Amino acid sequence: MPLPTLDLSYLRLSYRPDLHTLFMRWTRAVSSEEHREGYRHALAMAQPLQAGHWLVDLRTRGLASLEDFEWVLVNFRAQMTQALPLASRRLAYLVTPYHLATINERMQSPELRDTFRIFIEEAPAQQWLLTGI
Repeated sequence: MPLPTLDLSYLRLSYRPDLHTLFMRWTRAVSSEEHREGYRHALAMAQPLQAGHWLVDLRTRGLASLEDFEWVLVNFRAQMTQALPLASRRLAYLVTPYHLATINERMQSPELRDTFRIFIEEAPAQQWLLTGI
């Protein structure tokens, strides 16, 4: 059976059943609409699989605007909770070292730590997605 994938001009989505992880790799800077559309596509792929562990690679795209970032933390997180009620939900964000301090400042709330974590290397991100530690 082929692995679920979706290639858009700005985003590559794939699911690895062996890792129980959805990979969301942005390929360029995006508009606000593309940003939100990309997350909607990812959720549509994840829902039938109940895939709640995502690796979101922002290294090529860069960080979202504050408004789009807030949309992910509030609106999208609520949508994800509703769409994936049986799955544990963890989103590992892979960023460049340059963006690390900025995104950590945006993730001040301790309640977000259960769902969102920031990494600059893929191996620790995958480890957290698999184990939660």
